[in-house]
Amino acid sequence: MVRILVQFIRKVARYVLFHTKTFEADKYSPALKAWFQANGDKTFRLNYKLDDCSIVFDLGGYEGQWACDIYCKYRCKVFIFEPCKIFFERINEKFQYNSDIKVFQFGLSGKNEQVKLYLQREGSSIHFNKKNSKSEFIDLYKASDFFKSQEIKLINLMKINIEGGEYDLLDHLIETEWVLRIVNIQIQFHNFIRDSDEKMIQIQAKLSKTHRLTYKFEYVWENWELQVN
Repeated sequence: MVRILVQFIRKVARYVLFHTKTFEADKYSPALKAWFQANGDKTFRLNYKLDDCSIVFDLGGYEGQWACDIYCKYRCKVFIFEPCKIFFERINEKFQYNSDIKVFQFGLSGKNEQVKLYLQREGSSIHFNKKNSKSEFIDLYKASDFFKSQEIKLINLMKINIEGGEYDLLDHLIETEWVLRIVNIQIQFHNFIRDSDEKMIQIQAKLSKTHRLTYKFEYVWENWELQVN
């Protein structure tokens, strides 16, 4: 009985959260409204040319739902990065018997460091601290070093939703030219970073030299596909 009640409460919470986001989209963000109308989480974010030999990186795994969806559709190899302890443990338990999915309790960045993460569920970030937020220290791993350690040669799809950390990471991928080995880059940029508009435009300009934009919903999701000469 208690379990049924908890499940019901969770369903109600998800319903309220969805409709709250929809209301905010109507009032504040045409891009977010367009995303919901296109059912983007089930269309744009999952429709790629992948198969069981493809390698997918999920940066910002949270509860592992996107990784689960992409794996069920293509049976690809998935690397999930979730530095937050509680979310890592949940994802790790979820996929512990799946040898195609590897879960790592650290994030990928432009350098090796330990930083404070402010906990706000899916909005947990090292950059944005809401009042009275709990926090924990997490590890960030230099992306290029990780690729070398795992002998990664090509990434077919990299999803990046790391709450402000995308700017430093993408600069690193571009500067080291690892970006040339990533076929599709699915990014959620965040606007709570200082000079976020300018930084985003600069990164987009750099990406346009190697990749082409396949869809864009500003500050929601966008995707860049490697140009083949």
